[in-house]
Amino acid sequence: MFDFLISSFTIAGIYALMAFGLNLQAGYAGLLNFGHIAFAGLGAYAAGIGFQLGWSPLASLGLGLCSAMLLGLFMASIGRKLAADYWGIATLAVAEILRTIATNEGWLTGGANGISAIPALFDGLSRPWDAVAFLALVAVVLALVAWVCTRIGNGRFGRALRLMREEPQLATCMGYNLRSLKTRAIITGAAVTSLGGFLYAHYMSFAGPEYMLASETFLLWTMLMIGGLGNSVGVLVGVVVVQAAYVFVPFIKDWLSLSSDVSGALRLGLIGAILLLCLMWRSEGLVPEKLRKMP
Repeated sequence: MFDFLISSFTIAGIYALMAFGLNLQAGYAGLLNFGHIAFAGLGAYAAGIGFQLGWSPLASLGLGLCSAMLLGLFMASIGRKLAADYWGIATLAVAEILRTIATNEGWLTGGANGISAIPALFDGLSRPWDAVAFLALVAVVLALVAWVCTRIGNGRFGRALRLMREEPQLATCMGYNLRSLKTRAIITGAAVTSLGGFLYAHYMSFAGPEYMLASETFLLWTMLMIGGLGNSVGVLVGVVVVQAAYVFVPFIKDWLSLSSDVSGALRLGLIGAILLLCLMWRSEGLVPEKLRKMP
Protein backbone atom coordinates (compact mmCIF):
# COMPACT_ATOMS: atom_id res chain seq x y z
CA MET A 1 0.00 0.00 0.00
CA PHE A 2 2.87 2.39 0.79
CA ASP A 3 4.44 1.92 -2.64
CA PHE A 4 1.02 2.34 -4.27
CA LEU A 5 0.42 5.65 -2.51
CA ILE A 6 3.90 6.94 -3.33
CA SER A 7 3.38 6.04 -6.98
CA SER A 8 -0.05 7.67 -7.09
CA PHE A 9 1.18 10.92 -5.55
CA THR A 10 4.20 11.02 -7.86
CA ILE A 11 2.16 10.53 -11.03
CA ALA A 12 -0.38 13.10 -9.82
CA GLY A 13 2.42 15.62 -9.27
CA ILE A 14 3.86 15.03 -12.74
CA TYR A 15 0.46 15.43 -14.38
CA ALA A 16 -0.05 18.59 -12.35
CA LEU A 17 3.10 20.04 -13.94
CA MET A 18 1.72 19.28 -17.40
CA ALA A 19 -1.64 20.75 -16.42
CA PHE A 20 0.03 23.95 -15.20
CA GLY A 21 1.67 24.26 -18.60
CA LEU A 22 -1.69 23.90 -20.33
CA ASN A 23 -3.30 26.35 -17.91
CA LEU A 24 -0.83 29.04 -18.93
CA GLN A 25 -2.07 28.68 -22.50
CA ALA A 26 -5.73 27.75 -22.11
CA GLY A 27 -6.59 29.20 -18.72
CA TYR A 28 -4.89 32.58 -18.90
CA ALA A 29 -4.60 33.17 -22.66
CA GLY A 30 -7.68 31.23 -23.82
CA LEU A 31 -5.74 29.26 -26.45
CA LEU A 32 -7.23 25.97 -27.67
CA ASN A 33 -4.14 23.79 -27.80
CA PHE A 34 -5.21 20.22 -28.57
CA GLY A 35 -1.65 19.03 -29.21
CA HIS A 36 -0.27 20.09 -25.85
CA ILE A 37 0.99 16.62 -24.91
CA ALA A 38 3.63 16.88 -27.66
CA PHE A 39 5.64 19.13 -25.32
CA ALA A 40 5.66 16.40 -22.66
CA GLY A 41 6.65 13.85 -25.31
CA LEU A 42 9.65 15.94 -26.31
CA GLY A 43 10.73 16.19 -22.69
CA ALA A 44 10.40 12.43 -22.26
CA TYR A 45 12.30 11.61 -25.45
CA ALA A 46 15.01 14.11 -24.50
CA ALA A 47 15.56 12.12 -21.31
CA GLY A 48 15.83 8.90 -23.31
CA ILE A 49 18.00 10.25 -26.13
CA GLY A 50 20.27 12.03 -23.66
CA PHE A 51 20.70 8.77 -21.75
CA GLN A 52 21.63 6.94 -24.96
CA LEU A 53 24.22 9.60 -25.77
CA GLY A 54 25.68 9.45 -22.28
CA TRP A 55 24.57 12.94 -21.31
CA SER A 56 23.88 14.07 -17.77
CA PRO A 57 20.23 14.51 -16.71
CA LEU A 58 20.65 18.30 -16.66
CA ALA A 59 21.92 18.30 -20.26
CA SER A 60 19.01 16.09 -21.29
CA LEU A 61 16.60 18.43 -19.51
CA GLY A 62 18.09 21.35 -21.41
CA LEU A 63 17.54 19.48 -24.68
CA GLY A 64 13.92 18.82 -23.76
CA LEU A 65 13.23 22.41 -22.75
CA CYS A 66 14.81 23.85 -25.89
CA SER A 67 13.00 21.38 -28.15
CA ALA A 68 9.63 22.10 -26.53
CA MET A 69 10.14 25.85 -26.70
CA LEU A 70 11.07 25.65 -30.39
CA LEU A 71 7.95 23.56 -31.01
CA GLY A 72 5.93 26.16 -29.12
CA LEU A 73 7.40 28.89 -31.30
CA PHE A 74 6.45 26.90 -34.40
CA MET A 75 2.90 26.35 -33.14
CA ALA A 76 2.57 30.05 -32.41
CA SER A 77 3.78 30.93 -35.90
CA ILE A 78 1.21 28.73 -37.65
CA GLY A 79 -1.56 30.41 -35.66
CA ARG A 80 -0.97 33.87 -37.09
CA LYS A 81 -3.46 33.39 -39.91
CA LEU A 82 -5.77 30.82 -38.32
CA ALA A 83 -8.87 31.31 -36.20
CA ALA A 84 -8.79 29.86 -32.69
CA ASP A 85 -10.68 26.65 -33.51
CA TYR A 86 -8.65 25.96 -36.66
CA TRP A 87 -5.44 26.57 -34.74
CA GLY A 88 -6.53 24.00 -32.15
CA ILE A 89 -7.00 21.41 -34.91
CA ALA A 90 -3.61 22.36 -36.36
CA THR A 91 -1.89 21.77 -33.00
CA LEU A 92 -3.53 18.35 -32.80
CA ALA A 93 -2.18 17.57 -36.28
CA VAL A 94 1.33 18.69 -35.26
CA ALA A 95 1.26 16.40 -32.22
CA GLU A 96 0.09 13.46 -34.32
CA ILE A 97 2.83 14.10 -36.88
CA LEU A 98 5.44 14.07 -34.12
CA ARG A 99 4.00 10.85 -32.70
CA THR A 100 4.14 9.24 -36.15
CA ILE A 101 7.76 10.32 -36.56
CA ALA A 102 8.62 8.92 -33.13
CA THR A 103 6.94 5.62 -34.03
CA ASN A 104 8.82 5.21 -37.31
CA GLU A 105 12.27 6.69 -36.67
CA GLY A 106 13.67 3.80 -34.67
CA TRP A 107 17.30 4.95 -35.02
CA LEU A 108 16.50 7.96 -32.86
CA THR A 109 13.46 7.14 -30.75
CA GLY A 110 13.44 3.36 -30.60
CA GLY A 111 10.39 3.20 -32.85
CA ALA A 112 7.20 1.65 -31.51
CA ASN A 113 9.17 0.00 -28.69
CA GLY A 114 10.39 3.34 -27.40
CA ILE A 115 13.49 3.91 -25.29
CA SER A 116 13.70 1.79 -22.17
CA ALA A 117 16.11 1.40 -19.25
CA ILE A 118 16.21 5.15 -18.61
CA PRO A 119 17.82 5.36 -15.16
CA ALA A 120 15.88 6.71 -12.23
CA LEU A 121 17.25 9.92 -10.75
CA PHE A 122 17.77 8.31 -7.33
CA ASP A 123 18.62 4.73 -8.29
CA GLY A 124 21.56 4.82 -5.87
CA LEU A 125 19.17 4.73 -2.93
CA SER A 126 17.58 1.57 -1.59
CA ARG A 127 13.86 0.91 -1.81
CA PRO A 128 11.57 2.56 -0.90
CA TRP A 129 13.72 5.63 -0.30
CA ASP A 130 14.46 6.06 -4.00
CA ALA A 131 10.73 6.46 -4.69
CA VAL A 132 10.33 8.76 -1.68
CA ALA A 133 13.21 10.94 -2.88
CA PHE A 134 11.69 11.14 -6.36
CA LEU A 135 8.33 12.14 -4.87
CA ALA A 136 10.06 14.82 -2.81
CA LEU A 137 11.74 16.15 -5.98
CA VAL A 138 8.42 16.24 -7.83
CA ALA A 139 6.76 17.99 -4.87
CA VAL A 140 9.49 20.66 -4.72
CA VAL A 141 9.38 21.27 -8.48
CA LEU A 142 5.57 21.38 -8.42
CA ALA A 143 5.54 23.87 -5.56
CA LEU A 144 8.01 26.08 -7.42
CA VAL A 145 6.05 25.89 -10.68
CA ALA A 146 2.76 26.60 -8.88
CA TRP A 147 4.31 29.65 -7.20
CA VAL A 148 5.75 30.94 -10.49
CA CYS A 149 2.47 30.38 -12.36
CA THR A 150 0.55 32.16 -9.61
CA ARG A 151 2.94 35.10 -9.81
CA ILE A 152 2.56 35.16 -13.58
CA GLY A 153 -1.21 35.04 -13.34
CA ASN A 154 -1.38 37.86 -10.82
CA GLY A 155 1.26 39.96 -12.53
CA ARG A 156 1.17 42.29 -15.49
CA PHE A 157 1.74 39.51 -18.01
CA GLY A 158 -1.13 37.45 -16.61
CA ARG A 159 -3.47 40.43 -16.63
CA ALA A 160 -2.51 41.13 -20.24
CA LEU A 161 -3.26 37.52 -21.17
CA ARG A 162 -6.67 37.69 -19.51
CA LEU A 163 -7.45 40.96 -21.28
CA MET A 164 -6.45 39.39 -24.59
CA ARG A 165 -8.67 36.41 -23.82
CA GLU A 166 -11.72 38.48 -22.87
CA GLU A 167 -11.38 41.62 -24.99
CA PRO A 168 -8.76 41.20 -27.72
CA GLN A 169 -9.71 44.42 -29.48
CA LEU A 170 -9.40 46.39 -26.26
CA ALA A 171 -6.01 44.79 -25.63
CA THR A 172 -4.88 45.90 -29.07
CA CYS A 173 -6.14 49.41 -28.46
CA MET A 174 -4.15 49.53 -25.22
CA GLY A 175 -0.97 48.79 -27.15
CA TYR A 176 -0.52 45.08 -26.46
CA ASN A 177 1.00 42.94 -29.19
CA LEU A 178 -1.34 39.93 -29.29
CA ARG A 179 1.07 37.78 -31.30
CA SER A 180 3.80 38.38 -28.76
CA LEU A 181 1.48 37.58 -25.85
CA LYS A 182 0.31 34.33 -27.44
CA THR A 183 3.84 33.29 -28.36
CA ARG A 184 5.17 33.93 -24.87
CA ALA A 185 2.26 32.03 -23.27
CA ILE A 186 2.76 29.03 -25.56
CA ILE A 187 6.53 28.91 -25.05
CA THR A 188 6.25 29.24 -21.26
CA GLY A 189 3.60 26.51 -21.09
CA ALA A 190 5.70 24.31 -23.37
CA ALA A 191 8.73 24.56 -21.07
CA VAL A 192 6.71 23.64 -17.96
CA THR A 193 5.06 20.68 -19.70
CA SER A 194 8.38 19.45 -21.07
CA LEU A 195 9.70 19.38 -17.51
CA GLY A 196 6.78 17.14 -16.54
CA GLY A 197 7.49 14.79 -19.46
CA PHE A 198 11.17 14.63 -18.52
CA LEU A 199 10.36 13.60 -14.95
CA TYR A 200 7.77 11.09 -16.17
CA ALA A 201 10.33 9.37 -18.41
CA HIS A 202 12.80 9.04 -15.55
CA TYR A 203 10.10 7.79 -13.20
CA MET A 204 8.78 5.17 -15.63
CA SER A 205 12.29 4.43 -17.02
CA PHE A 206 10.73 4.60 -20.48
CA ALA A 207 9.85 7.02 -23.27
CA GLY A 208 7.54 5.94 -26.08
CA PRO A 209 5.09 7.25 -28.69
CA GLU A 210 2.13 6.46 -26.42
CA TYR A 211 3.22 9.43 -24.32
CA MET A 212 1.97 11.67 -27.13
CA LEU A 213 -1.47 10.20 -27.65
CA ALA A 214 -4.25 12.75 -28.13
CA SER A 215 -6.12 11.17 -25.22
CA GLU A 216 -3.39 12.45 -22.88
CA THR A 217 -4.04 16.03 -23.98
CA PHE A 218 -7.75 15.63 -23.41
CA LEU A 219 -7.05 14.13 -19.98
CA LEU A 220 -5.21 17.35 -19.10
CA TRP A 221 -8.13 19.38 -20.46
CA THR A 222 -10.47 17.32 -18.28
CA MET A 223 -8.39 18.11 -15.20
CA LEU A 224 -8.53 21.82 -15.94
CA MET A 225 -12.24 21.87 -16.74
CA ILE A 226 -13.09 20.00 -13.55
CA GLY A 227 -10.82 22.06 -11.31
CA GLY A 228 -11.27 25.42 -12.97
CA LEU A 229 -9.36 27.26 -15.69
CA GLY A 230 -7.24 30.30 -14.97
CA ASN A 231 -6.06 29.66 -11.41
CA SER A 232 -3.45 27.48 -9.74
CA VAL A 233 -5.73 26.08 -7.05
CA GLY A 234 -8.17 24.90 -9.72
CA VAL A 235 -5.37 23.04 -11.50
CA LEU A 236 -4.40 21.18 -8.34
CA VAL A 237 -8.02 20.38 -7.45
CA GLY A 238 -8.71 19.01 -10.93
CA VAL A 239 -5.62 16.82 -10.83
CA VAL A 240 -6.53 15.47 -7.39
CA VAL A 241 -10.10 14.63 -8.44
CA VAL A 242 -9.07 12.82 -11.62
CA GLN A 243 -6.19 10.99 -9.93
CA ALA A 244 -8.51 9.96 -7.08
CA ALA A 245 -10.87 8.44 -9.65
CA TYR A 246 -7.96 6.52 -11.19
CA VAL A 247 -6.86 5.26 -7.79
CA PHE A 248 -10.36 4.36 -6.61
CA VAL A 249 -11.30 2.14 -9.58
CA PRO A 250 -8.76 -0.66 -8.86
CA PHE A 251 -10.29 -1.12 -5.42
CA ILE A 252 -13.76 -1.43 -6.99
CA LYS A 253 -12.30 -3.96 -9.42
CA ASP A 254 -11.07 -6.13 -6.53
CA TRP A 255 -14.27 -5.76 -4.51
CA LEU A 256 -16.58 -6.65 -7.40
CA SER A 257 -14.18 -9.05 -9.19
CA LEU A 258 -14.37 -7.06 -12.43
CA SER A 259 -12.27 -7.77 -15.49
CA SER A 260 -9.58 -5.38 -16.69
CA ASP A 261 -11.70 -4.28 -19.66
CA VAL A 262 -14.67 -3.48 -17.45
CA SER A 263 -12.53 -1.64 -14.92
CA GLY A 264 -10.97 0.45 -17.71
CA ALA A 265 -14.40 1.37 -19.01
CA LEU A 266 -15.53 2.13 -15.46
CA ARG A 267 -12.60 4.48 -14.97
CA LEU A 268 -13.38 6.41 -18.13
CA GLY A 269 -17.07 6.47 -17.29
CA LEU A 270 -16.43 7.76 -13.78
CA ILE A 271 -14.20 10.59 -15.01
CA GLY A 272 -16.69 11.39 -17.76
CA ALA A 273 -19.54 11.53 -15.23
CA ILE A 274 -17.56 13.90 -12.99
CA LEU A 275 -16.79 16.13 -15.96
CA LEU A 276 -20.42 16.11 -17.09
CA LEU A 277 -21.66 17.03 -13.62
CA CYS A 278 -19.16 19.90 -13.43
CA LEU A 279 -20.20 21.20 -16.84
CA MET A 280 -23.86 21.08 -15.87
CA TRP A 281 -23.70 22.56 -12.37
CA ARG A 282 -20.24 24.11 -12.07
CA SER A 283 -19.40 25.17 -15.60
CA GLU A 284 -16.52 27.32 -14.36
CA GLY A 285 -15.00 24.39 -12.44
CA LEU A 286 -14.86 23.49 -8.79
CA VAL A 287 -12.61 26.49 -8.13
CA PRO A 288 -13.75 29.30 -10.47
CA GLU A 289 -11.32 31.94 -11.61
CA LYS A 290 -11.61 35.21 -9.68
CA LEU A 291 -11.46 38.21 -11.98
CA ARG A 292 -10.94 41.73 -10.78
CA LYS A 293 -13.97 43.93 -11.16
CA MET A 294 -13.98 47.64 -11.78
CA PRO A 295 -15.42 49.59 -8.82
